[in-house]
This record gives sequence, structure tokens and C-alpha cells, in this order.
Amino acid sequence: MMVVILMLGLSCKRHHTPKPRGYFRINMPEKEYELLNKSFPYQFEYPKYAKAVVDTSSNAEKYWLNLVFSEFNGQLHISYKAINNNFNELMEDNRKLAYKHTIKADAINERLFYNEESNVSGILYEIKGDAASPMQFYATDSLRHFIRGSLYFNAIPNQDSLSPVINFVQDDVIRLMETIRWNN
Repeated sequence: MMVVILMLGLSCKRHHTPKPRGYFRINMPEKEYELLNKSFPYQFEYPKYAKAVVDTSSNAEKYWLNLVFSEFNGQLHISYKAINNNFNELMEDNRKLAYKHTIKADAINERLFYNEESNVSGILYEIKGDAASPMQFYATDSLRHFIRGSLYFNAIPNQDSLSPVINFVQDDVIRLMETIRWNN
């Protein structure tokens, strides 16, 4: 009898199932901005927790810049082109680069932007899903200046784990677009 009770007691152990995989908590810094202090044909406000670094890669051109978000392991690549009878070509290249992500994207939302006071118009592309670049934009005055930006993280694209950071940085990109001014 004692053996039967002991056997029943030992066989009633709980079976534990593993918990679903979670993600690390990311503490977001306070939103503070500063003005780009470089002798470029453009200026804008960018977050203080990002570092503005001149792009020195082999394919970089004059006035190209990277905003490095080291806390988030990401970069906003910013390229600049002067418009010289090539506006349509710049617009088409921009569109192709943004829509190149449709293979992995669930959707691409376009948000139009226009600031009459500073003569800046553009589009913010929100690329949903597991695409390599979750956000791209362009801004232009349609006559002399064209800026293009693309956000990348040094991580495997995973919308679920990156979405808090993408949403946080999106506010910074919008602020950047809203504060662009041309230095003629």
C-alpha cells in the first residue's frame, strides 16, 4: 500500500512547458534635438542621442551623412544631390529604392509632407514587415536640392522586436523632415 501511494505521489509531478520567447526591454531616451552644425547645403534638427557622422564609405558623395543611433544599433543614411536637370531621375531612383523592399514588406505606406514656409516637400515611406529598411524618405525643393534618407538596423529584420524602436525613431525622422532648411 505504501508503495502504491509513493508511486502515485511521484507520478503527479507537474509538466512544465517552456515560456514563449521574449524580447529585452528597451529604455528610450528623452527627446531632445539639436541643429546640424555642418557647412552643408541643408540643415535640420536631429536627436541628441544620435551622432551625426560624415559618410566616408567608398560610394559616398559630398554632403552625405549618417545619423548613428548607437543605443539602438542603427543608422539613418542621408544622401544629398544637387538638382541639375535630373529631378525626374532622382525621383525615380528614390521610388525604386523604397519599393525594392516589397519582396519582404507587408505594406508600404506613403506619408506626404509639405512645408510651404521652408519650401520643402517630400514623402516618408513606412515599410511594414520584415524588410531590411523599415523607413525611408525624401525631401526636396524641386529646383536645387534633393535629400534622401533610409533607416537600417544592424540586426536581422524582425518587425515584432524592432517595432518599439522603429516607432520611436520615426518621430525623429518626422522632426528631421519638418525642420529641413536649405542653405542656398
